[in-house]
Amino acid sequence: MSSNLSFDSFSTAIAGSHAGPKKLTQTPVTTGTSVLAVKFNGGVAFGADTLGSYGSLARFRNCERLLKINESTMIGCMGDYADFQHLKDIIEQMAIDDLCKDDNITLSPRSLHSWLTRVLYNKRSKMDPLWTTVVVGGIEKGEGFLGFVDKLGTAYKDPIIATGYGSMIATPLMRNAWRPDLTQAEAVKMVEDSMRVMFYRDARAFHKYHLGIVTADGCQIQGPLEVQPDWSIASLIR
Repeated sequence: MSSNLSFDSFSTAIAGSHAGPKKLTQTPVTTGTSVLAVKFNGGVAFGADTLGSYGSLARFRNCERLLKINESTMIGCMGDYADFQHLKDIIEQMAIDDLCKDDNITLSPRSLHSWLTRVLYNKRSKMDPLWTTVVVGGIEKGEGFLGFVDKLGTAYKDPIIATGYGSMIATPLMRNAWRPDLTQAEAVKMVEDSMRVMFYRDARAFHKYHLGIVTADGCQIQGPLEVQPDWSIASLIR
């Protein structure tokens, strides 16, 4: 079997010598906006709306951007939805491989975050980036974990993460409300309130969203839920 068809390789080569010129994605097409995540005492909570924007057109309204990897790990993705689907296929196969080995070792959030930093940095170094920003969260050794990695491979860990426009609008609100002993109910309310503000302020946001929660009891995605907006304040804005 040729190296280009190897199951374990992250292939970016063109198959065949007559495939024509190499084509790279210059700009994302169908995109999702901000992903919000917060670490609480005993787990992490995610929020991401369901809109896939085709430029400025609210084209696809049922795009789930949270992905459950296993009972301890979840990711949320902002950016090009096709690139997210590409990563999703690879990561799901990695999770299946773990199950097939039957050694009680599963993909942890920390190791997935490390793997994503290498993959996204490798792709951008080939001048063919995956136009995505990924938030990785979960439970590892009894503690919550949250990590960020963007299309350039830039990565960091933080108890509060918001991508895109949310990093400017939602991050200050979440930081003001966060504390180390935050409960699950308080974290969920923080995400819900931030999703409401994003719906008010972000032209690419949508009123339906998914809520993801990872604790020691497992990983679950709820929704789509709906933001309950109050537009009465609009009459006060001139």
